[in-house]
Amino acid sequence: MYDQIASNKLRSTALIAVFVLLVALIGYVFGQATDWGYLGLVLALVVAFVMSWGSYWFSDRIVLSISHARPVDRATEPYLVNTVEGLAIAAGLPVPRAYVIDDPAPNAFATGRNPENAAIAVTSGLVQMMNRQELEGVLAHELSHIKNYDTLLQTLAAVLAGTVTLISEWMMRSFWWGGGRRRSSDSGQLGAVIMLLAIVLAVLAPLAAMLIQLAISRKREYLADASAAMLTRYPAGLAGALKKIGADQNQLRVANKATESLYIANPLKANRRGGMNALFNTHPPLDDRIARLEAM
Repeated sequence: MYDQIASNKLRSTALIAVFVLLVALIGYVFGQATDWGYLGLVLALVVAFVMSWGSYWFSDRIVLSISHARPVDRATEPYLVNTVEGLAIAAGLPVPRAYVIDDPAPNAFATGRNPENAAIAVTSGLVQMMNRQELEGVLAHELSHIKNYDTLLQTLAAVLAGTVTLISEWMMRSFWWGGGRRRSSDSGQLGAVIMLLAIVLAVLAPLAAMLIQLAISRKREYLADASAAMLTRYPAGLAGALKKIGADQNQLRVANKATESLYIANPLKANRRGGMNALFNTHPPLDDRIARLEAM
């Protein structure tokens, strides 16, 4: 467990560093290939900062709203409330707000900018399907996301990916309107090389950004699994929950591409793919996660 936690934290940090460098690079090349100059780099960083600021403050409310999550009623669902409270105390965390999504598909997610402003949402299908150890495993997984600041990290990754895509589109439109051609003609051979690099980046950078974002999401799922096993001291509970989630054929109605990566397992059943397509999955294969838990 300790090895998995250390490895995943290191790899996630490296991926974020690569992400920030990609944003800076595409902003710099955008400026050099057009009339913007170094303002391209400044623009990229400013856009990333503004988008990150908005996501930092409002992402949890937006996600809970579009997921049709309702606050847990302590009077009618005391078991769920007590389980969340007990695990939060064991993890040394403030008790997060608990929500329920009325849907038969078993799933759950965590959101919030920090442990003091976090929330956990579970589907009614999950509560009905899991036994006590399995439910604790799922909730421990989500609490681990909160404790490891995965909700903030994944929001940052999404913002950086959006920034790269936005600037790439600006680059292509600038080239279309002639800004890049003017810069190229003014700078001779070097300008032509920069122009070619800018076009390649404008085409490939959004794909690279998406792959980095998805890689971060998969690494944090492994990390949350290991952290949950450490919290409950019972890896079989989460492993059993993942088996039931994987066997269930219901597709979560309120899930979409924007919220897909937040859930403990891919809520869009049709998007489960293997082979080379695994690069585009938001989650690691369930069989692999289960095998790692059972080996602990």
